[in-house]
Formats: sequence, structure tokens, C-alpha cells
Amino acid sequence: MPQHPTNSLANAAGVAAPPPTSPVQLTINGQQHTLQIAPWTTLLDALREYLHLTGTKKGCDHGQCGACTVLVDGKRINSCLSLAVMHEGDEITTIEGLGTPENLHPLQQAFVDHDAFQCGYCTPGQICSAQGLINEDRAHTEAEIREHMSGNVCRCGAYVGILNAVKEVVDKK
Repeated sequence: MPQHPTNSLANAAGVAAPPPTSPVQLTINGQQHTLQIAPWTTLLDALREYLHLTGTKKGCDHGQCGACTVLVDGKRINSCLSLAVMHEGDEITTIEGLGTPENLHPLQQAFVDHDAFQCGYCTPGQICSAQGLINEDRAHTEAEIREHMSGNVCRCGAYVGILNAVKEVVDKK
């Protein structure tokens, strides 16, 4: 009977070896971080599991819901679809980097003022996406805001409040 080749990630006792890792330097919310991670670690998992920045949510893990939206160099991305190693040298901003409980970001305040959340799970991604929309300076009308925010799903249906909050901040800009 032919012998099966030994799994290169298993030792003689059959115990799997830890995955290969390498250092990755990321700038998140203005702070430098060096993480020892596997090359296939998503930016979302690096934020949540290694840096304990849990404001960014894991929703679908397929880029379909927007709960994981963060800003990279001011542009919104789905962090579940992007590898952390791809972002060395980039400025990454999460919901934790936009404001503080004592000094809310204008979008955070508008979300409070317009009751733009119910369960709150999608709210960090909604706010980061809205900030990206503002940075892009492409959405001014309600229809444009709806279109550009369509990648962020709210399972509770707080869309009217979300639209009103984003429109208020866009109009003040």
C-alpha cells in the first residue's frame, strides 16, 4: 500500500504546527501597530481579533452587508474582503477613530439626533460608509446618498433615520 506524504504542517506526533506568520505594520486611527499574523488574515480579523477594535462588525463575511466598512486613506472598503498585509503604509480609520463618547463625530451625533439606529449592529459600518461618501464628495441629493449607501444593509430597517442623518451632515459640508 502506498504511503501518504507527511503533512508539512504536522509534526511527528500528528499535531498541526501553527500557521506561518510575519510582521505587518498598520496605521490604525493614527497609531502604529505591528502585528504578527498569517498572510491570509483579513483586515477585519486583524482589527477585531488582534487589536480588539470590535466596533467594526463581522456580518456576512462576504462583502454583501457593509457591517465591516472602514476607511482606508479616506475611502470606504469592506474590511472582510481585504487582506491586512495589503494595507501597510495606508491610513486605516475605524469607527473608534472617528469620535469619542465625550466628543462625537458629526455623523455620530446626527445618527443619535435622527434615531438612525435600532439594534446598532450596522451603525459603525453605516457611519464609516457615510464618512467615505462625504470624502468622495459625490452624493448631495437623497437619491445619490441612497445609491452610494446601498452597500450597507440595516436589518432593522432604520433607513429613513440613516438617510436623514447623512443628509444633514452632507448639507452642512
